[in-house]
Amino acid sequence: MALRPAVDAKILIVGCGISGIGAAQRLIQHGFSNVRIIEATSRSGGRIKTGRLGSNIVEVGANWIHGPSQENPVFQLACHYQLLSKESMSEENQSADIGGHPPFVPNWFSSSGRKLDPDVMGPAVELFMTLFEKCQEFHASGEEPMPTVGEFLKREALRIAHEEWEEDQATKDLKLALLSTMLKLECCVSGTHTMDDVGLGAFGMYKTLPGLDCTFPGGYDGLIKHMMNELPADIVLYNKPVKCVHWNNTYKQSSSKGRTYPVTVECVNGETFEADHVIVTIPLGYLKKHQDTLLHPPLPLHKLHSIQRMGFGTNNKIFLEFEKPFWSEDCEVIYLVWDDEPDLVDVVSDVKTAWIKKLFGFTVLKPMERFGHVLCGWIAGHESEYMETLTEFEVLQAVTQLIRRFTGNPTIAPKKLLRSQWFHEPYTYGSYTYVAKGCSGYDIDNLAEPLPLPGSNSQPLQVMFAGEATHRSFFSTVHGALITGWREADRLHTHYTTLSGQMISKL
Repeated sequence: MALRPAVDAKILIVGCGISGIGAAQRLIQHGFSNVRIIEATSRSGGRIKTGRLGSNIVEVGANWIHGPSQENPVFQLACHYQLLSKESMSEENQSADIGGHPPFVPNWFSSSGRKLDPDVMGPAVELFMTLFEKCQEFHASGEEPMPTVGEFLKREALRIAHEEWEEDQATKDLKLALLSTMLKLECCVSGTHTMDDVGLGAFGMYKTLPGLDCTFPGGYDGLIKHMMNELPADIVLYNKPVKCVHWNNTYKQSSSKGRTYPVTVECVNGETFEADHVIVTIPLGYLKKHQDTLLHPPLPLHKLHSIQRMGFGTNNKIFLEFEKPFWSEDCEVIYLVWDDEPDLVDVVSDVKTAWIKKLFGFTVLKPMERFGHVLCGWIAGHESEYMETLTEFEVLQAVTQLIRRFTGNPTIAPKKLLRSQWFHEPYTYGSYTYVAKGCSGYDIDNLAEPLPLPGSNSQPLQVMFAGEATHRSFFSTVHGALITGWREADRLHTHYTTLSGQMISKL
């Protein structure tokens, strides 16, 4: 009898991304039988979204397993479901420690239409990576010589260029312009408008796992399909955007069975669902947009302030298919270096006329036997958000002109284009979380803290929070999202196990 409350507990999960799916899987494994997921859209997966460019499978959302090693639960699941190549699962691949930056073979092109010499560009990249690693060390040391990553990188790079570089001014300017490109690359990695928005002291909270980042040959959504197949068929209620989560018995509506529940989830269409516990797994971008209305009573002030302080930006992809490559056969990444950017910039002067300058370059989709000749362009920030408002034809025109300018080849023409538009996704409002200027690990802890707060006499764990934004070390990642879903499911399991133990001891 002591375990009945756990079995009977009514649990709702808001959001059917990997965090919500992981929470549901774990709850059912723990013996909870009354679990439902409420999803705003018509599909599962959230920011894992696989699309097609012609006959090619491409990732509109999450791209890689970052750190595919035994410490990464996403990698473990992908291996369990046999979704990866033998190479990706190899011991050698798992043991590679790349510090979050895959050693891609690069090609460099300049805006004057020439391919640049690796001997000149290589040392500039090495300098950038050295300074970047230095940025990650300040968290552990407790120092913060400057407020943001961008300010530190720019100051140190310019100082070293002035004191140590011995080339002629034109070569120095070209190397500095490459550093501008690298800053734009980091904007994409961090999902921010500018590295001047990323807090230097908190930057090192992000932890990388060993392993050479890998992709899913059949698409990332294969992982979602396999996970969903292990859940009851009717567990998800699709196309039900949530308007408000009423907690602490504030939604006065008696249950048909006479039992009252502390939490009621009210959907936009007027439907309501009662629960003992709700796990909210929605993106931080949506929370920021609806922080005043999503919960009733409203979120406590310290939670609201943390949501406001934390960063959530946009990183979009532009996929292009070509008849034949303009890049070398071994090339894995193409950097675009603007000759007029030696002053270390990662934003453009006018978004409407110059948005395309924010696109740092392209990754080459490999292997060629599978993809043919496909590039993925990367663009972050407000320029990326503006790109979303343009027609596909306008984007194709702009990117075609860009490539012709940098290669000096006026005949290059992509055959097909597909782009992501994460900022205009109404239940996302961007891509993923970063630690903004003035933000700390306490903000992530505040966001993850369940309601009601400790010390309350109300039923505990009414509203719980999961998702990548609630993980101190793995924010912005798929494995971070999954781990936090498991964390909240385990929190409920521990709660009821403790309760049943207390009840047995009283007998």
